[in-house]
Amino acid sequence: MKDMKLLKSEADYREALTEIETYFDALPLPGSAEADRFDLLAMLIEAYENQNWPLDTLDPIEFLQGFMENRGYSRADLAEVLGSRSRASEIMLRRRPLTLPMIQSLVEKWRIPADALIAPYPLADKIAANA
Repeated sequence: MKDMKLLKSEADYREALTEIETYFDALPLPGSAEADRFDLLAMLIEAYENQNWPLDTLDPIEFLQGFMENRGYSRADLAEVLGSRSRASEIMLRRRPLTLPMIQSLVEKWRIPADALIAPYPLADKIAANA
């Protein structure tokens, strides 16, 4: 078994993500060495994400923006998931809220944790009114 190590950099994080994704199509058998490795990778990834992007300090749009930057996704990629470029733009500019079907699509296609996307957040018109 390849040595496990703490994720201390973005490169370490990306390497762990790449490795854990290999298990998604066929999860390892419980109790196997592969299952143990999968669990350890999941814990390391979660710890790195909690340290670098704590969910309680980011609203859903901030989280989505950081997620896209870290995974190399563009607005065009987001448009594919949400159904149109204008919708993706409206979401990222806070002109329109994320809907349940949009959240479900992001969870399914990008494997984003749903709890990172369901919190209320201010829209652009509310931000401007409070300024």
